[in-house]
Amino acid sequence: MPAPNPFARAQYLLAAHNHRQLPPDGGFEVAFAGRSNAGKSSALNALCQQNALARVSKTPGRTQQLVYFAIPPHENRYLVDLPGYGYAKVPQDLQAHWQAFLDAYFGSRAALKGLVVVMDIRHPLKDYDRQMIGYAAERGLPAHALLTKADKLGRGAAANTLQAVRKELSGLYGDSVSVQTFSGESKQGVEQAREVVGGWLAL
Repeated sequence: MPAPNPFARAQYLLAAHNHRQLPPDGGFEVAFAGRSNAGKSSALNALCQQNALARVSKTPGRTQQLVYFAIPPHENRYLVDLPGYGYAKVPQDLQAHWQAFLDAYFGSRAALKGLVVVMDIRHPLKDYDRQMIGYAAERGLPAHALLTKADKLGRGAAANTLQAVRKELSGLYGDSVSVQTFSGESKQGVEQAREVVGGWLAL
C-alpha cells in the first residue's frame, strides 16, 4: 500500500497582499514560484491530490498575493503560492509592490524552509526562474526545480533537459538546488516532489 499523502488535507487559509496580512512567523513554510503558465497551480493540485486547491487559470498572472494553504492536522505547516510573473498584464506600480513584498518575504521570513521553482520543461531557466533560485541561495535555503509538463516531451528529450538544467544549477549552487521532471497530467514525479517538500516541512 502506498504511504498516505500528508498534503491530501491541505486547505486554503488566506491571501496576503502585504506583510501585515501574513500569519505569525513561526513553524514551517515552503514557497512555490513559477512564471505564468509554467504549471504551478497544476503542480500544487497534483501534490495535494486535489483538483481545485490552487486555481488553474487560462489567464496568466492571476495570482496577485501570497496564497497560504494550511496542512491539517499539523500546526503551522504551510504551502505558499507566490505571485506568478512572466507576461502578466499588470500595472508597473503593482509589479513594483510585489517585487518589494517578495524581497522582504525572502529576506526576513524565518518560517521559510525551502523554495520550489516550477518551470515548463520546454522553456527552463528563464530570468524569473533564475531570480527566484537566487533569492533562495542568498538566504541559504534549499531550492527544488520542478520541470513540469514532462509528458509533452519524449523520454529522451526530457532526460536531456533534466541533465542540462541539473548541470547548470549544480555548477552555480552546488547541491543546494535539486532538479526533477514532473507532470501533473501523468503524475510523473509527484511522489518525489512530495518527499522533498514533506522533508522541508518536517511532516
